[in-house]
This record gives sequence, C-alpha cells and structure tokens, in this order.
Amino acid sequence: MVAICALGVSFTASAGNKDRVGQSGAPELLINPWARSGGVFSSNGSYVNGLEAMKNNIAGLAQDSATEVGLTHVTYLSGTGVNINDLSVAQPIGNGNVIALNIMSMSFGDISATDYFNPDGYGTYHPQYLNVQLGFARQFSTHFNAGFAMTYVSEQINNINALGLCFDGGVQYVAGKENNFHLGVTLRNLGTNMRFSGTGFAINIDQPQTSPSYTISGSVPSDKFALPTYLNMSAAYDFYLDKGHMNADSTPMHKLTVMGAFTSNSFINDYLGVGAEYTYKNRIGLRAAYRYEKGIGSSESTNTMYVGFSAGATVQTRLGENGPHLALDYSFMPTSRPANGVHMISLRFTRGGSKKSDD
Repeated sequence: MVAICALGVSFTASAGNKDRVGQSGAPELLINPWARSGGVFSSNGSYVNGLEAMKNNIAGLAQDSATEVGLTHVTYLSGTGVNINDLSVAQPIGNGNVIALNIMSMSFGDISATDYFNPDGYGTYHPQYLNVQLGFARQFSTHFNAGFAMTYVSEQINNINALGLCFDGGVQYVAGKENNFHLGVTLRNLGTNMRFSGTGFAINIDQPQTSPSYTISGSVPSDKFALPTYLNMSAAYDFYLDKGHMNADSTPMHKLTVMGAFTSNSFINDYLGVGAEYTYKNRIGLRAAYRYEKGIGSSESTNTMYVGFSAGATVQTRLGENGPHLALDYSFMPTSRPANGVHMISLRFTRGGSKKSDD
C-alpha cells in the first residue's frame, strides 16, 4: 500500500493537466460498465466487491469471495447508437485467492464511409473496441485485500487496428470497531503506448515527372498515443441503522453507506465524487452520487460530458432454497446535450461466499 501511495504522489503531480487533454487514446478504459458501481461514478472503490471490481478497484475481487457470473449492457450516450456489452466470471481458488476474466466489447453502430472521391458516402463501416482483462486478488486478512489485473486492448476499424497492454493494481483496507470504515487506492491503465497501423494507411503515389510515368506504394505514418492512466483514492463509512434486527450474515437489516472519492487523471479533468447507498436486508439497494469536475454546471462554458448526477437501484433474491443469488442492477447518468444520458443494466449470478440475502 505504501508503494502504491508513493507512486500516486508522483503521478498526481502531472495529473489533470489541461494542456494534455486529447493526447491519450483508448477512452473505453475509463468506462465502468457495471451498474452497481458505475452508477456512482466508481466512488465506491473502497468497498466494491465481486466481479465488478475488475473495472473499479481490483482488490475488491477478493471480498466475500464467491463464484460469480455477470452480464451487463450499457446504452452509452442514448441515441448515438453506441453500446457496450460486458461478460465477467470470478472464481475463488482457495486461501482467500480469487481469479477473474472480464471481456468488454464496445460497438458504434453503422457509420457512413466517405473519402475524397465519395464525400456523400459509399457504404458503412463498423468500429469495434475489445478489452480482455485477467485479474487476481487476495484477501490477506479480514482488514486487507490487494489485487492485480492485466488488460489486452484492441481497437479496429476495417483494415486499421491498434493493440495495447495495460495493468491495474489496487488495495482495500477495512477498519473500525464494526469493520465499517473503508479505504481504497487503485492505479489503473498503466501500460504500453498504442499506434494505429494496417493496410488502410497504404497509398499510391503517381510519379508523372518520369518517362514513362509510374506509381509507387507508400504508407501514411501514424503517431503513438498513451493510455488514460489514473489514480483513484476512495473512502466509505457504513451506518448500521437497525442493530436490533439482523440479517443472516450478522449485519443489520438497514444500512446506509456514505462514500467519497478523488480521481487524478493524466489527460483529462480530475474528478471529486460523493455518494450514498442504502440497502435493506441485502435484497434492495438504492444509490445516488454527484461527481464534480472543472467547468461542470455552466451551461455556457461547460465541456464536460456528465452533468454530475447519477442514481440507481438493485434487487437481489435467491433462486430456490439452495440456488444461486440473482441480482439485477440499474443506473442512469444524465449527460449534456445532444446526448440523452447513459443507461446501465447488469445481471449477476452468485453462489457461495457471504453475498447472500436474508432469506
């Protein structure tokens, strides 16, 4: 943890620099598609658990270790045709260790293809972004988790593509008399530069000054671009509202968690987020959050995508007397016009561990 914090201090010194805006690529690495945590702008990194920790704080993968399978769909910037689908599987392997696989695909619908000779278009093309992530986390004690993940990044547009590799690391610490104070630190998307290449950059160059004239083949070079590295520091506190009535896992039926997080970005504005989540019997959850970044809230000068607010809900139940638990999550984040917000819906199946409703 000390090493990560030390790295974070040096990283923060160059973060949030407006002169570097637009100099990174692979923006899909900044998207958390899971509704339960994405809907609070990942402000719950200090206590996030299960497979959705893969896109938030990898250390949370080891919390309440259980076999878990999840699917999520995101309608990104509603009305633009941009959609995200994500599949994730997490599996305990003993001694507090958990491994997981996460596959995220981002599509952009049909986009008109144009060139110099066909400015009105001559068909369509379909960009595809694909991220494949492998993660490992360990629960060293009831108070401390740590994790590590590696992500393969692929971006493709017809005969042009770019490939990259990045790494995540994170820790979570739990303290307090009732283990209700949470701290989390994660460093994400630290990796290789990427460069677009392929036959799509090939061009034919006429040489009319020679006799006879001829044509040679060339290639337009493309520049490298960096990945959107960021450091997130978060904290949360659980308020147990009804200690007289307990769930099966010995937690009160009514719980209110307040959270806060600071995200230091390399190439875009830094974020400051606050939020709250209420849960009843581990069956029903309601959450809301607000994220502040420079320039937000000004209708005339804002250049932020989100307006700052988010809200969501969760319903969870057991399938049969001894079956897995099924959880349905939904979140919505309004955005600046002309887009119509971001809708997230996730489905999670969990067996084992302590992620159980009070049935």
